[in-house]
Amino acid sequence: MSKPKVGFYWCASCGGCEEAVVDLAEDILKVVELVDIVFWPCAMDFKRDDLEAMDDNEMAVCFVNGAIRSSEQREMALLCRQKAGLIVAFGSCAHTGGIPGLANLYPRKDIVQTVYGDGQFSTVNPEGTLPQPKTAHPEGTTELPLLEGSVKTLDQVVPVDYYLPGCSPPTKLIVDAVMAIVEGDLPPRGSVLAPDIALCHDCPRVDSKPEESVVTEIKRPQEILIDPEKCFLAQGLICMGPATRCGCDHACINGNMPCSGCLGPTSRTTDHGAAAMSATASLLESNEASEIAAQMESIPDPVGTFYRYSVPSSRLFCSVGVGDNGDE
Repeated sequence: MSKPKVGFYWCASCGGCEEAVVDLAEDILKVVELVDIVFWPCAMDFKRDDLEAMDDNEMAVCFVNGAIRSSEQREMALLCRQKAGLIVAFGSCAHTGGIPGLANLYPRKDIVQTVYGDGQFSTVNPEGTLPQPKTAHPEGTTELPLLEGSVKTLDQVVPVDYYLPGCSPPTKLIVDAVMAIVEGDLPPRGSVLAPDIALCHDCPRVDSKPEESVVTEIKRPQEILIDPEKCFLAQGLICMGPATRCGCDHACINGNMPCSGCLGPTSRTTDHGAAAMSATASLLESNEASEIAAQMESIPDPVGTFYRYSVPSSRLFCSVGVGDNGDE
């Protein structure tokens, strides 16, 4: 009996999800024994032509990480969808938009101008030349992918069968997902392949989680000496744990840092950032709306804090007015 064929592809992300597969260490031997990796351009010499040459649905599953921002990423996502029986949104960027999704707070033209025209970074560009879709040279024409107007989650571009969350997905969840696919023991399509309970549920600091309003001031991690035994919320620190799925084995919390929300919301949460914001505000020791508002306004980057991984999938993005042309 032949092994199921599996693929991996990388769109708009940092590459950490690819590293997560490598970080399986000896567990990757279990995966290789069970599946045949037939497309993984990041790690092996696979090209687009190899994917195009496959029969439709030839791959049992393709793990696609990264959000969709360019025309090439859209094309490859559609091609992966065509060639795979199952598509898994692999990691935070594919699942909810991830860090690249924060770009949706700005028009496309402003981003391009900042990177290529303002000279604030390492780009040396005195003529102010901007990337063009096509540029003619004596040797031929160079073509570049188009930067789309907004960052999109994978399921805003192609139908997604399952979601494997995390920045990057925890090793255990990856192995469990592969085993479930191979054994045919999968939940209903559309499911997130992670526990559907909040991180606080089994947090090692849950016994000190406040049950009532106890916080007088919201603090940032660098402003205090964090108690390694006490709930972050009780110390006035913003922790996304009340609104975020568990399944990460509390990696950040065990490192004495609050949860930043990378595994995304539980199924009972409509808007990840709004749920975490509400949990934070509920702990403030005040009944005065003005005092609560002042404390919440003291947070330097509320969108980057509460919507760090989820702007494209949030209700916030639906209301900011940046359309597909990205220049509004």
